[in-house]
Amino acid sequence: MKITSFEDLLAWQKAQDIAELVYKNFYTLRDFGFRDQICRASVSISNNIAE
Repeated sequence: MKITSFEDLLAWQKAQDIAELVYKNFYTLRDFGFRDQICRASVSISNNIAE
């Protein structure tokens, strides 16, 4: 499999899956500060891989 962009990387794809799971599981959390921090951190994984 030829990798032509970061989106082809398995690590990036798994990081996207993690972010989706975090958002689904923490969306209704009432501690807004923690919820926002954990959601931002989960998105940061794929962003850092893309860099």
